[in-house]
Amino acid sequence: MKTKSPFTSFLVYPLLLLTVAVLVSSCKKNDRALVVGKIQNASDLATTEFVIDKIVFGTKTKKLAFFKINEASFMAYSQAKVKTGIDLSKIRESDIRIDGDKIHLRLPPIEVINFSYPPASFVEDSLISNPRIFLNKINIRDQEEFFRLAELDIRDNLQYMGIVKTTQNHTRQMFNVLLGSLGYEEIYINFENDDLVISKVRLLANPENLVEQ
Repeated sequence: MKTKSPFTSFLVYPLLLLTVAVLVSSCKKNDRALVVGKIQNASDLATTEFVIDKIVFGTKTKKLAFFKINEASFMAYSQAKVKTGIDLSKIRESDIRIDGDKIHLRLPPIEVINFSYPPASFVEDSLISNPRIFLNKINIRDQEEFFRLAELDIRDNLQYMGIVKTTQNHTRQMFNVLLGSLGYEEIYINFENDDLVISKVRLLANPENLVEQ
C-alpha cells in the first residue's frame, strides 16, 4: 500500500491555479486583441454616403452709368456627393473597455472623408434661365463662379444637415452587429464629440461640362 506525501496536494493545487490564471489571462488578452483588430478593420464599413441636391441661381446686371439696363439670370440643378466616416486609427487603448460580456467603445468624431461636386451633375433649367439678353450675357466664367459659390455654400452648411447624427446612428448599428457577433451582450457606444471634421475640399476646377451660352 502506497502512502501520499503530505506535500503533494500543497504543490499540485497552486500549480493548477496558476495554470488556470494564465489561461484566463491569455483568453482575455486574445479577446481584446480580437476586438481591437475587428474594430480597426471596420474602417470601410463605418462610412455613410450622402447625395445633396443644390439649386444654383445667379444673375448678371448690365449697367450704364448708374442705371441698370437689364439683368441676365441663370438657374441650374446640381448634386454634391459626400462620404463621411471615422478614423479608427485614432482609437486609444482607453477608448475600449471590456468587462465580461459588456463592452464600452468611444469613437472619434465624424469626418468628411470625401467630397465631390461633379460638373456632370449640372443641369440648366432652360425655362427659368435667361442667360442672354440685350447687351448682356452669362458666359462660362460666370457659370463657373455660380457653381463655385454653390459648392462653398454646401460645404459651409454640412454640419447643419443632420449628417453627424445620421452617420453616428449608422456607425452604432454597424458596431452593434459586429460586436454582437463576437458574443458581447451589452454594448455601449459613444463619440468623443458631435463635431463634424471637414478637410479642405476640392473646388470646381473643370468647367468643361458647362454649356456655352
